Amino acid sequence: MTTFNDQPTLLGDTLHLRPLRAEDFDALYAAANSAETWAGHPATERYRREVFEPYFQFLVHAGGCLLVLDRASGEAIGCSRYYPVPDQPDDIGIGFTFINHRYWGGATNRELKSLMLGHAFAQFERVWFHIAPSNIRSQKGTAKLGAELAYEAVLDLSGTPVQWLCYELPRDRWAKGAI
Repeated sequence: MTTFNDQPTLLGDTLHLRPLRAEDFDALYAAANSAETWAGHPATERYRREVFEPYFQFLVHAGGCLLVLDRASGEAIGCSRYYPVPDQPDDIGIGFTFINHRYWGGATNRELKSLMLGHAFAQFERVWFHIAPSNIRSQKGTAKLGAELAYEAVLDLSGTPVQWLCYELPRDRWAKGAI
């Protein structure tokens, strides 16, 4: 198997995804510094700089993270990450995603995930999404992609084992046009 490029540059109609770099802190924090952006997310305080900074450092050092830019304005609007799945080593995960609340309710999440899924499915048969049980917005958004809840598990995705809802999206289901 060839090595998976977990930090590609991907271009969509309205989004530009590129590897996250340490110097992107200010731009990404500008997208994250509203309490509304974290409403419904388990990390409700992540809009605060002292809470966001360790999260950002984790993303930069863990790798696989893409900065999401609005192509029209060039503004950073969020990020998402490819990551290895501890209990599914032949597959890939997509997560650690957030999008500024001003981009909710439209096609932004769909375009973001379509770009990332298209890249992942060139090499993997399945993609996993791990969602906190309390994160209803992400559960609904992931289901709209065609992913289905496969099981619940305690997994260490970022240094601390926690309970996750594990959503599976096989390549063939995605190819049938779940979006």
